[in-house]
Amino acid sequence: MTQSVTQTNLEGLKLISRGKVRDLYEVDDKLLIVATDRISAYDVIMNEPIPNKGSVLTKLSLFWFDLLGDIIPHHLISADPDEYPAVCAPYKEVLQGRSMLVKKAQPLPVECIVRGYISGSFWKAYQKDTTVCGFKLPEGMQESDKFPQVLFTPSTKAEQGLHDENISVAQMEELVGKEETAQIADVCVRLYEKAADYARSKGIIIADTKFELGWYDGKLMLIDEVLTPDSSRFWPEDEYETGRGQASFDKQFLRDYLSGLDWDKTPPAPTLPADILEKTGARYLEALERITGSGL
Repeated sequence: MTQSVTQTNLEGLKLISRGKVRDLYEVDDKLLIVATDRISAYDVIMNEPIPNKGSVLTKLSLFWFDLLGDIIPHHLISADPDEYPAVCAPYKEVLQGRSMLVKKAQPLPVECIVRGYISGSFWKAYQKDTTVCGFKLPEGMQESDKFPQVLFTPSTKAEQGLHDENISVAQMEELVGKEETAQIADVCVRLYEKAADYARSKGIIIADTKFELGWYDGKLMLIDEVLTPDSSRFWPEDEYETGRGQASFDKQFLRDYLSGLDWDKTPPAPTLPADILEKTGARYLEALERITGSGL
């Protein structure tokens, strides 16, 4: 097991931002994305890392970029530090397996969420009103039911520490344009359907996922991470049962543990026991192994 990385400080490279998981650097006219082993829950970054998490996220994203490349171009230039600009050379060891050199696209001002099953915030909203985000849903749906058709449900992009807010397609049209919204929705649904069909063949249901898209030379491009346990709900198909929440290949162990604490879900984060960190890491690794057929 490689040493965990909670934060990078790559001198000589311009740090653009530090997200919940990724450190983003500017390198010439490109970007260097470094996936750390940080993990957040309830929009709070935990103090302890999840072993190998950044490497799992990176390897999964590389797999999906390759599989989905016939639907939309992606921003990946290389994931091999030997092919990065010379300024990155001193940091080859920390970058190996957890970084990507990418084209610098202009991200969309919205999150592109695609849902195949009712869960999470959508399920909570449905219990109050069967029309959610402008979609009139069937009466009598149960938690984790499959939607009659795949839904594209955009949301706002909140600042770190705040929650994204679901918006209607009509609201997105006001932000990015009507034709652009139609194009983005079509691409995202196609990406989801191809990925979901593939994952199902590996015993995994992709309940929903969040895609990041951007503009590059006037064309839509798939950017950031793709179809990882951080951006998606992966459910084991052999345990799937409607009418309840599902086991998932993500930070569920962590959320379950935190929900049982006397913690108000604001910083500072509580200290996490070793077994919770290990179980969470094992779940991420299992998702990688099932989907790609290999580990790290």
